[in-house]
Amino acid sequence: MATKRLEDQIRFILEIDKEKNVLRQTHISGFTRQENDAEHAWHMATMVYLLKEYANEEFDVAKAMMMALIHDVVEIDAGDAYAYDAQALATQKEKEERAAERIFGLLPDDQRDELRALFEEFEEGKTPEAKFAKAMDNFQPLLLNDYNDGGDWREHSVCKTQVENRQKRTKLGSETLWQHTQTLIEKNVQKGNIKDE
Repeated sequence: MATKRLEDQIRFILEIDKEKNVLRQTHISGFTRQENDAEHAWHMATMVYLLKEYANEEFDVAKAMMMALIHDVVEIDAGDAYAYDAQALATQKEKEERAAERIFGLLPDDQRDELRALFEEFEEGKTPEAKFAKAMDNFQPLLLNDYNDGGDWREHSVCKTQVENRQKRTKLGSETLWQHTQTLIEKNVQKGNIKDE
C-alpha cells in the first residue's frame, strides 16, 4: 500500500508530464515542429554535462543538471513567454511564482522546499550552477536557431540587439560559449536571418 509520501511524489511526477504539452517558439532540428519544454529541459541538462569544461568556474554538475530539468515546469501553468516578446515577459515572473507555489507544493515538504530552492536559485542566476544552467538555457535555442538557418528569428523579425541582450547571460556562465555565441550571431546577421539595426 502506497504511503502519502509516495502518492504525493507520483502526483508530482504525473503533473510534470504536462510539460511535454508546453510548446516553445523554437523548432527542433530540421524545423519540422516546435520543441516542447520537456525536450528543451532534457537538451539543456545534457548540454550542462557535455559542455561543463567550458564553465567559467567549478560547479556541481548534478545540481546544475537538476536546475535545467525543473526550471520550466512552472510553464505548465504560466505558459511559455517568447524570449523576444517584451509584453509577455512583463507578467511572466508573477505567473511563474504562482505556478511554482502550486506545482512544487504537490511534493512532500522536504522535496517541495528542495526543488523550489533550486528553481529560485536558477532564477536568481548568482551561483556557479545557476550561471552555467542559464548559459545553457540561452545557448540551446541559439544552436537550434542557427542549425535551422534562422527560421524562428526570421519568422519573428528578431533584431541583433535583442539576441545579444538575451545572450549576455551566457557570458556569466562561460566566456568560451559567449565567444562562440557572438560568432553565430554575426553569421546569422550576415545571412539576413537576424535583422541588423
